Formats: sequence, C-alpha cells, structure tokens
Amino acid sequence: MDFVERDFIPVMLGGDINTYSVARAFYEKYQVRSYIFGKYPTGPSYQSRIITYRANEDIDTDEVFLKTVNRFAKKHADKKIMLVGCGDSYVALISKHKSELNENIIAPYIDYDLMNHLQLKETFYKLCDKHGIDYPGTLIYSRDMGEDFDLPFPYPVILKPSNGIQYWEHPFETQHKVYTIHDRQELLKVLGQIYDAGYTDKIIIQDMIPGNDQYMRVLTSYSDHTGKVKMMCLGHVLLEEHTPHGLGNHAVIITEPNKSLMSRVKALLEELNYVGFSNFDIKYDQRDGKYKFFEINTRQGRSNYYVTGSGFNVAEYLVEDYIRGEDLPFKIAKKEHLWMVVPRGVAFRYVTDPEMKAKMKKLIRQGRVVNPVFMKGDLGMPRLARMLKTHFSHYYKFKEYYTP
Repeated sequence: MDFVERDFIPVMLGGDINTYSVARAFYEKYQVRSYIFGKYPTGPSYQSRIITYRANEDIDTDEVFLKTVNRFAKKHADKKIMLVGCGDSYVALISKHKSELNENIIAPYIDYDLMNHLQLKETFYKLCDKHGIDYPGTLIYSRDMGEDFDLPFPYPVILKPSNGIQYWEHPFETQHKVYTIHDRQELLKVLGQIYDAGYTDKIIIQDMIPGNDQYMRVLTSYSDHTGKVKMMCLGHVLLEEHTPHGLGNHAVIITEPNKSLMSRVKALLEELNYVGFSNFDIKYDQRDGKYKFFEINTRQGRSNYYVTGSGFNVAEYLVEDYIRGEDLPFKIAKKEHLWMVVPRGVAFRYVTDPEMKAKMKKLIRQGRVVNPVFMKGDLGMPRLARMLKTHFSHYYKFKEYYTP
C-alpha cells in the first residue's frame, strides 16, 4: 500500500466494520494510515495493511481511554489527531472527556450533556413531536410501574432499552438488541430479565410496524463545526441481520433520496446546533404511508461506507471541515449505489421484492456495488481468511435465524 505523509492522523476507537469503513475512507481520499484502538485482536480492522491496530480490553474505560489517546497525541505532537468513535460508548467517552484531551486532538462531537440527552429515546421522541417527525406508537416503561400498565396498541410489540449504553453494560444470557414480544406474559418476563441484570433506566415498548426488512431506511447526516447540516444520505435497507446480538444491523442497502423527510431532520439538527455525524433508523409504515423514526445515533453508523460508496466520503467531511477550514456546500446523495456485507446468494435469496432485485442486478452489472471489508490491496492472509469465514457464515446465520 502507498501512503502519503499528512498533517493529521486518523485515530478510531472500536473494532467492527464501522472502524474499517472509516479507515478505508481516510485511505482512499488521503492515502493515510489509520490507528485503531479496540478491545480484542479480531474484526476487519485487525491485520489490515491500511491500519495499525492495538488491542486493549480496557480501552472503553475512562482511565485507559484518556491515557491511551493522550499518550498517542503527545507522541505525535506535530500532527492533528482526528479522533473518531465507532460505537456509542466510545463516542460518549470522547464527548465526556473533551476538555481533558491534548490540544492537538480534534473531537468532532457535541457536548456530553446534549449527547446523553439525545441517546435517551424518550428525549428524541419529544424532539420528533416538535418537528413533525413521525415515530411508532410508544409506551415508556419504568420499573416502578410494575405490572400496573396497559398497552395502547396490540401484540406483537417491539421492546428495547431507552439507554443503550447502560443496557450493554449489564449482559445476561438471553440478552437481545431488540425484542419482538408476542404476549403480556412474555413482556413481563423480559422486563424482569433486563432489570434483574442491573439495568435501571427506562424501556421503550412500541407498536410493531408491519413489513419485513425492505421497509427500513437509514439516514446519515453530517453537521459542520458551526452546526450547519452539510450532507444527507438516505439508504433503502433491503436486508438486515437476524442473529440475537446482530438484529437490526444492516446487510444490504441501496441509496435513495427523500427531500421531504430530509428537510425535517435538517431543521431538527440545526435547531439543536448539532455537530458531527448523526444516524437515524427509520421504517416505512404502509398502514398510513408515513416514515417512522426509531432513534438517533450521535455518530456515523456501522454501515457508513454506504455513504462513502455513494460519493460522499465520510473522512473528507471531517478533514475539510476541521483541518482545512472549508465551508462545504450542502449536498444530498441522489445516485443509486449498492452496499452489501453478505454473499450475493444470501442477498438474492432473502430480498424478495422483484423491483429491488432488479435494481441490485443492475447496480452489480454497472459496478456500482461494494462490500467495504474487501478492499483491493488489503486482501492479505490471514485477514482475508477471517473475512471470508465471516462473509460466508451468513449462509448459516440466515438459515438459522431469519424470520420475514
């Protein structure tokens, strides 16, 4: 791989496809090597030729995080350090400790209080009400309600924690990212499991919007350091993962615009004076023809390379805004592009809409398709062997777990 010496170094926190996708964007635009600090020596960034990967099981703790990034910044005092979190807990750490970071570290995130506020789904829904953004029928449950509550919508329902960071800090055997609940008995059982594991915050119980994965959308936005939205890219999700811990992770996306939907989100972000990347999970409700928002992630999503692949390099927005000081124009992604992290055999088997299948075939034929982990020039062994094993394991995973 060829590298160019720049006046900045990208540093990412995490270890999954999110980190590799951002590092790939930095390499493709600026030919720079990224440094990634993750918990374990595994994942697509480990043993990559465009990345120096360092594993530390305690990197997601306050003390080790601060010591690690500040030591790195001091060692490279002549460079700007672009610090990017690739998971909610890492983004929270960066935001929480912004004032303690070395002066050559750039942390493109909102203040911790606002971030903590937005991470709570109940807070996000209040903002949606204000800006005319639709969301599913919702009951916000707290433990002190006990069994003294009734749902204003029928079963099955969706259940998920309001505070995702705290939720994953208290693991238990049957823990899922999102639950589909079929009756009251199951609902009370799952509530008990979550709170007995140590979780203390509120839980979101929602009307289950009908329709399979192909009704999902994902919206990624970038707001510059002044709080102005500069980029929005909407993806039509055609397929998601269905394993217990991966439920809801995107597997196949085609880019498509929706100006009306984007304009409402733009107004919300700019009123908040939001900065950095934001990511929204959305589902189209065929019952009333509305797009229902589930949550905001105060970072780029794990599928962020669908944005870069669509012509809006995520690394370029950070560098041109914070390092070059450019006033970037506002742009919306309009060209169709296919992002997929499962084998084509899996995609064409489980995506059932004939129109979407035809689009997938067309984009593949035109070469407008990408799986971000398989980058030309970065396919050396043993990383390639691990990536292929993960890639083809989706045949088994979908056969075992997929439910329409």
